[in-house]
Amino acid sequence: MENEAKRIYIADDDDNIRQVVKTFLLSDGYRVEDFPTGDLLLERFRESPCDLAILDVMMPGSDGFAVCTELRKASTVPIIMLTARDSENDYAMGLGLGSDDYITKPFSAMALLMRVRAMFRRIDFERQKHTAPAPQTVTVGNLRLDEDKRRILNGDAVLALTPTEYEVLKYLMLRADQAVSREELLNAVWGFETAVETRATDDTVRRLRQKLDGCGVRIAAVWGFGFRLEAGT
Repeated sequence: MENEAKRIYIADDDDNIRQVVKTFLLSDGYRVEDFPTGDLLLERFRESPCDLAILDVMMPGSDGFAVCTELRKASTVPIIMLTARDSENDYAMGLGLGSDDYITKPFSAMALLMRVRAMFRRIDFERQKHTAPAPQTVTVGNLRLDEDKRRILNGDAVLALTPTEYEVLKYLMLRADQAVSREELLNAVWGFETAVETRATDDTVRRLRQKLDGCGVRIAAVWGFGFRLEAGT
């Protein structure tokens, strides 16, 4: 099946949730390994990285936020956070630490499966663009967008970007010097638009600003609206 090469790790201390989610993902053709703690997932990831990680926030030992932080130190693997708390602060913290998506318990396994499919579909779509007409080379400051290889370079150095960070920066590069609203970014990158979830764009932009230091560009704030990518520092 198309998904056989995709390996997913799940960490959740609720045995029932793990097994239900694992069953749904296996039935869709993914390879899945599950762990009752985030520490065990981290140990396994260091031995053999996965293609996507699903992390519960509240777990014994290292919680989901701590595991997310450790994964981000070594990898740009896509991360989906699970939480039993419907908290804007939890949502913002997860995204701020580098997670790519967030779903609140209780949730249906099918809803999570759809999120997983959408994330892989977005990544695969970008990787398969070599079958379409070659995209134009886009440069802004010292940055160069390489859509065929799904990467952005600062000179000759590839920026270490998560899938979401890549999508946001690519979107801004293709619209350099244009004002882009938070809502537009949410629709284009995450596929949703709500007043609360505009925090997602702010946290992703904050991380990007740190990574763009010395790249000859800056993400300027457009007060009360959104952002604009500009050449120069």
